[in-house]
Amino acid sequence: MQYERFEIPVFDGHNDLPWTARAERGYSVEGLDGTELTHHTDIPKLREGGVAGQFWSVWVDSAIEGAAAVRATLEQIDFVHRMAARYPETFELATTAATARRAMAAGRIASMIGVEGGGQIDGSLAVLREYARLGARYLTLTWTSTSDWADSATDEARHGGLTEFGREVVTEMNRIGMLVDLAHVSVATADAALDTSTRPTLVSHSSAAALNPHPRNMPDRVIRRVADGGGVYMVTFVPSFLTADRRAWVDAGETGPKPPVTVADAADHVEHVRNVAGIEGVGLGGDYDGTDDMPDGLDDVSGYPVLFAELARRGWTEDELRKLGTENVLRVVAASDDDYLGFTGAGASRPVEK
Repeated sequence: MQYERFEIPVFDGHNDLPWTARAERGYSVEGLDGTELTHHTDIPKLREGGVAGQFWSVWVDSAIEGAAAVRATLEQIDFVHRMAARYPETFELATTAATARRAMAAGRIASMIGVEGGGQIDGSLAVLREYARLGARYLTLTWTSTSDWADSATDEARHGGLTEFGREVVTEMNRIGMLVDLAHVSVATADAALDTSTRPTLVSHSSAAALNPHPRNMPDRVIRRVADGGGVYMVTFVPSFLTADRRAWVDAGETGPKPPVTVADAADHVEHVRNVAGIEGVGLGGDYDGTDDMPDGLDDVSGYPVLFAELARRGWTEDELRKLGTENVLRVVAASDDDYLGFTGAGASRPVEK
């Protein structure tokens, strides 16, 4: 099916290309400038989709634990650095809103790093700080499994949200300018993190529970709390998060006809989050290369203009679409830039307190 397209730059909150490269290509950065790869993500698709900035997820399966998880995280951070070095005309590592805007103005894709799972720090604030020094700007407090210090949305709750150490993690992230990401966490964990954090938070890739009560989607109350704290809630395109029919099909073992999910379903979630959080509180976090398929019209990273066209058809202005696409998330990043510990941050030489 042919869709209309409306070109707006997008700074997406979550893309799993580093793990796909690990699983399929031994972390090779070669070939990303071609079209022969089967990934959702390559350079031609990014350009076609108007991707101006990207949080590259450095994710480790929770079956990998301890020092092995730290090693795998470092390998993926290294992949992002090597990708930027291999294609300097396309990617530029960015660790602050200012460096992101500079890269975007030069026509390069501002590349930030997000660590997807608190278990990847192996219970060490020192490891957390080292990830920040290497360029990581957010940490997702959990992935799909409950950790020793935080409850996940998709696992048994053991802590009533965050443990005391979990609150220390949030406090330290605030101190070093690392963003707290509430995707994947339980509602109790989100509440505890929001109670603790003194900085704007983000939700890098979730959708709205009011439209589909998947455990990975947050209720309106939490969406509103994120926005009230100056944060951004970034809507994802994972089909089973968007519609109850697709979720039921997945839960039933993917038997029978696959229920269709379209760009209109994604737009419904974007509009719902906007209605709850306000135009300043909504963003996009597609989760490309983190799931096998995507909605019709949003099949890969070239599809963002299709979503913008659908929203424009519904009455969104260009200014509103620019806030959704880039401005809201860059505002949240900027709110922690002055204390960021990383290699281009103002706080790079600040002494460690713990």
